[in-house]
Amino acid sequence: MPVRTLTHVTARLGSGGRLLGVDVARSLALFGMMSVHIFFPAFRPDGSMIPAYAIAAGRSAALFATLAGVGIALASGGSTPYAGVRLRGARAGVLARSVLLVALGLLLGHVNSPPLVILAYYGLLFVLAIPFLAMSARTLAVVGVSCALLTPLISHLLRMSLSPTPIAEPGGRDILKELFLTGTYPALTWTTYLFVGLAIGRSNLRRQGMAAWLLVGGAAVAVVAKLVSSVLVDAAGGVDRLQASLPASNFLSRDTEHWLREGLFGTTPTTDWRWLLISSPHSGATLDLVHTSATSAAVIGGCLLLTRALPRWSYLPLAATGSMTLTLYTAHVLVVARNSPLLMHDQLHFWLVNVVGAIVVATVWRTLIGRGPLEAVMAGADRQARKLVGGRGAQAVDRDPRPAGPVA
Repeated sequence: MPVRTLTHVTARLGSGGRLLGVDVARSLALFGMMSVHIFFPAFRPDGSMIPAYAIAAGRSAALFATLAGVGIALASGGSTPYAGVRLRGARAGVLARSVLLVALGLLLGHVNSPPLVILAYYGLLFVLAIPFLAMSARTLAVVGVSCALLTPLISHLLRMSLSPTPIAEPGGRDILKELFLTGTYPALTWTTYLFVGLAIGRSNLRRQGMAAWLLVGGAAVAVVAKLVSSVLVDAAGGVDRLQASLPASNFLSRDTEHWLREGLFGTTPTTDWRWLLISSPHSGATLDLVHTSATSAAVIGGCLLLTRALPRWSYLPLAATGSMTLTLYTAHVLVVARNSPLLMHDQLHFWLVNVVGAIVVATVWRTLIGRGPLEAVMAGADRQARKLVGGRGAQAVDRDPRPAGPVA
């Protein structure tokens, strides 16, 4: 196959009006996830937190999930939701992708690798999105806000009678409980990101005003959420009160303040209702969900604005990376595996190898071949599912960035 010129690759990435700002946001989410995986534990010997971890912890995974919602919305009509046979086709396509995502996530979970793989949880989120694909942006935004307020309370109530889930990959007879309620990325509370993403994807993202609103509004809400959480936790007795509620067997009890800064593993303890006031990374508390949903919106808005302002060649490698994040995320899990020959002791160098490697591989692949390999499998499953439901009439024209994976 002849090597395509930069102009050809640029034209293809932007073909059919593809939103390259969304692709750039996807690449940033991927790089952030790499930061969390590589720089954990997050504290230096002097007690300071590694900046890359401080920026990415909780926020990059939330951006992944929010972008999944954006991709699903774009694949089902964008600002004008599909109806009739095309809507049924879109729902079938999302279901097909979800099955493959869960299977891939569970398979990667058997790799001896530090990251707690997120794909199976995302697959369940895809299923949960299916009944809501005909809704408008405003309705989806209301559902998202409701999820942020209510799902942490529901989760707390349901988990009060359950034993805590070990910090591990989901599997075994309790797999649905882990994926939905007690795991590291529980779908119940992560529906907040899903619906926020769907609402964003149902908006007119080609309007500069919408992008600016996402950036400014998201940044403002994110700051307010952190401030409100700090005030409420202090008013409720502070970290000492939270620590006192924990049994000695709970790992959080040994250095609660440390873990509140570094992050939890998907859920808050159920020993005290005050835990629902925190905004720590991966805690799934309301103010954490609000903060990270808002930072996700801000990043998406900022990337949309940047791609409008900058010449296309300047961000093309990032857009190429963002167009095949499922493949690159899978490769990253394998590269950081404990028996990987590519492991490095220097965290910064290893992170740079992962980031630069992803950019180079994506740019070369898009230049020589086109769609990423796992993205191609997902797209093929989507097309076949749409055909089964309604033939050619159920198939959408391939214009928008479809949810080939969690963020692509």
